[in-house]
Amino acid sequence: MKKQTLVTTGHHRDREGALRPAGNETYRQQLLAKRSDVLAALGVKFDTLARMGRVAEEDQAQITHDEFVSLHLNSIDYLQLRLVDEALDRLASGDYGTCLACEEPIPAKRLRALPWARYCIPCQETAGAQMDQDWAQSRPRTPLAPASE
Repeated sequence: MKKQTLVTTGHHRDREGALRPAGNETYRQQLLAKRSDVLAALGVKFDTLARMGRVAEEDQAQITHDEFVSLHLNSIDYLQLRLVDEALDRLASGDYGTCLACEEPIPAKRLRALPWARYCIPCQETAGAQMDQDWAQSRPRTPLAPASE
């Protein structure tokens, strides 16, 4: 089957007729660059914490808070790294650019902006709304203390 380019969506049909994003090498380079950036940032954070060594007791509260913030940022970086690695796996398997929920092509404009995107925009909005609802239901309910007068 002849390769057909769809200019409007930035996708083409492969030999089996499946719709795939055009310019996979460009996406691969973007993903590898992002992966490198995230790994470098993680290395800098660990080096900074390691260099601090022993600190005065009065600085311990601030250090503990800084470590908490750093761990939270690291978890975000690890999530980003996982998303990038998953996108690279999808590129290698030929599934890149296909929404994991509805199996429709992810628009090229979205992939250019977010090359590790797993979902098209409508499915991402649905997934995000579901995550918000799950979070709201799972968080502990703490009653507010009455305002003191």
